[in-house]
Amino acid sequence: MRKFKSEETEMRVLIMAKEGDQSEAATPPTPEAMAEYQKFNEELIKAGVVLEAGRLYPSSQSKRVRFDGKKRTVIDGPFAETKELVAGYWLWQVRSIDEALEWLKRAPYDGGTFEIREILEFEGI
Repeated sequence: MRKFKSEETEMRVLIMAKEGDQSEAATPPTPEAMAEYQKFNEELIKAGVVLEAGRLYPSSQSKRVRFDGKKRTVIDGPFAETKELVAGYWLWQVRSIDEALEWLKRAPYDGGTFEIREILEFEGI
């Protein structure tokens, strides 16, 4: 049985940017909005928070695998039955969820939903 890591001074969290209709590529941001985002991302990098970040292709270019016992079913996107899809992500290293919240609240977005989830880590992995 694996043991959870304990007494860590830092934790890794996954920040997921959610979108409703993501069957097609998102509209590119304005140059001004992109400059604000770049500035914010540079602050995160300088602070040592960002481990990785990325934008995902639209769900129309995705596949899912459904597991049902020994049966595997491949489903081609887009996924119309899904109300929210992950559109992008950051992998951050922070001291606490509260620190991640403080960083995320400073992000220069005027819309959207973001979810913060701590990564469950095990000793020896």
